[in-house]
Amino acid sequence: MSRYSAAERAAVDSRRVERVYSALSRVYDRGFDWALGPGRRQAVSRMAIAPGQRVLEVGVGTGLSLLEYPEQARITGIDISEPMLDQARQRAADLGRNRVELQQMDARDLAFDDDTFDCVLAPYVISVVPEPERVMREIRRVCRPGGKVVIVNHFLSEARVLSLLERVSTPLSQWIGFKLDLPLSTVTEAAGFEIVSIDRVNLLGLWRLIEMRPT
Repeated sequence: MSRYSAAERAAVDSRRVERVYSALSRVYDRGFDWALGPGRRQAVSRMAIAPGQRVLEVGVGTGLSLLEYPEQARITGIDISEPMLDQARQRAADLGRNRVELQQMDARDLAFDDDTFDCVLAPYVISVVPEPERVMREIRRVCRPGGKVVIVNHFLSEARVLSLLERVSTPLSQWIGFKLDLPLSTVTEAAGFEIVSIDRVNLLGLWRLIEMRPT
């Protein structure tokens, strides 16, 4: 029997994620963007952001998406890692983006009112956070009905052998910041959404881009 309650375990996991990504902040762009950049760019494009719309990026990291957003959009980015956000702030300044607001925040408890945003992007974060179902509820809460939500993530493979490998590897992968065995249903069966499309993206199509509409 675990000596931690579910809430305590989630808090421990959240602190671990913060430490891991703070440590990765200096190498993240070079180490990950070559593989994950195409899906990130497709995700921003898929949102088809209209002038003046409010956009939330959950897990903004070092701000790699900022260049892709229309200059007239109002972007709010949140991340649990302050060192990652420091790089995002520098990137926003270098790009001259003055309509970007970046805040340290836990995705499980978003400090925004209901229906605040027109679009929400969550790139490569759902398999990182503890309590991903709770994060999906928060995304639904802050995105207005009829808005757009785009999730990009790796999910547990449907192939038997590969899924077994992913399950076995997840205890190790968690120590570098993500889980390999998250089921696709965590997102597709989240309450309050209509699924618009699901596409494979990135290297070998091993990641999914899910476009959703809050109902």
